[in-house]
Amino acid sequence: MGNAGPVDILHDISLDIAAGSSLGLIGPSGSGKSSLLMLMGGLETASAGRITALGQDITALDEDALARFRRGNMGVVFQSFHLIPTMTALENVATPLELAGHKDAFERAEAELEAVGLGQRAGHYPAQLSGGEQQRVALARASAPRPRILLADEPTGNLDEATGKAIMDLLFGLQDRHGATLIMVTHAPELAARCDRVIRLRDGRIEPEALKGAAE
Repeated sequence: MGNAGPVDILHDISLDIAAGSSLGLIGPSGSGKSSLLMLMGGLETASAGRITALGQDITALDEDALARFRRGNMGVVFQSFHLIPTMTALENVATPLELAGHKDAFERAEAELEAVGLGQRAGHYPAQLSGGEQQRVALARASAPRPRILLADEPTGNLDEATGKAIMDLLFGLQDRHGATLIMVTHAPELAARCDRVIRLRDGRIEPEALKGAAE
C-alpha cells in the first residue's frame, strides 16, 4: 500500500477578526472548521501561511513560547469537556492557574465556579456532575485566566437544547465580562447567529460571507 502523502485541509484562508468581537464558524462535517480553530489557538501547526494573534505571529513561536502565549491569553472550551477525572471541579479550574504561576489560583477558581453557578459543587468530581455541569466547569477553567481570546469547539454538542442554551448564555457572558474575542465552531446556524459575524466553510475554503443570522 503506497503512502498517500499529506492531505491539505484548508486552502487560501484569509481572515481578520476584530478584537472583542464574536465569530461563528459553521459548515458541513469535514469542512475544516475545527482545524481552523485549532490553528488559531496554536493547538495545531500550519504547514504554510501565518497566524497573528494580539499582534504576535504565533506561527513563529517555538513550542514553549507558544504554550506560554496560550496560557496567558487564550481560553479553550471543547465539546467533550476534557476535565481531569481524578480532580474536583475546583482543582480542575485551579490547577492550570497554579501551573501558570497565579498565587490566588484557588480563590480565583472559586470565584469562576460561582460565576457559572457551581459554587456548591466545587468539591465534586466530574463523574458526580451532569454533562451541563461539567461544561460549566470547563467554562470556568477557560475563563479563570481572564483570557483575551476565547475559543469554543462545539461547546453545546453533547448537551440537550435547554442546557446548551444556558451554556451559550454563560459563554457570551464570560466574553462580555472579559472583553474577549470569541471564536466558536458550531454545526448549528442558530447558535452561530448569536455571534457578531458568521463565516461558513466548505471543503476547507471560506464561502462568500453570510449575513448575521442567515439560515443554513
